Amino acid sequence: MASFVERVIGAAKLDAQTYEEVEADKGAIGQALGVVVLSSIAGGIGAAAGQGEATGTAMVILAVVYTIIDLIGWFIWAFLTFLIGTKLMPEPQTQSDMGELLRTTGFSAAPGMLKVLGVIPFVGVVVRIVVYVWMLAAFVVAVRQALDYQSTGRAIVVCLIGWVVQLIFVLVVAVALIAMVGIGAAMTQGAG
Repeated sequence: MASFVERVIGAAKLDAQTYEEVEADKGAIGQALGVVVLSSIAGGIGAAAGQGEATGTAMVILAVVYTIIDLIGWFIWAFLTFLIGTKLMPEPQTQSDMGELLRTTGFSAAPGMLKVLGVIPFVGVVVRIVVYVWMLAAFVVAVRQALDYQSTGRAIVVCLIGWVVQLIFVLVVAVALIAMVGIGAAMTQGAG
């Protein structure tokens, strides 16, 4: 059995065998969640630092908000992908459960740890775009392995459908959270 670090590297390399190992290891759910949390924190830091005027407390709040949004987005996307992939678009050999999909898609967030490089001026935006595309590719591999698909094309379609739906939901949540933070900041400044 590979170590946590070896699994993270294998997942980032889009290694199908790594995803198969994680799928089969029921004890890897904590590791998968750890990968998502680390990726989410890295994304939160990178995104908050990309907000030029944000400093101090505002930067910390933005990092926390972005982290929460990332975590919610991953869970929703994994859940939708499970439903779409096992109920609406299964292949004959598809056999999976939510745990398998959470474990594999959790590790597909491994490239997201590089989102922290979003703090680099000018280059950070390009890095974040590359990392998001890389994460999408990893998610497709994770889904293909977890759902025992023979067709990568089917995995892509399932992932994209789930991604679009969760993106709409996450955007609504993000706007609501950012508005609440803004209202809270305005109330704090008004009270001061």
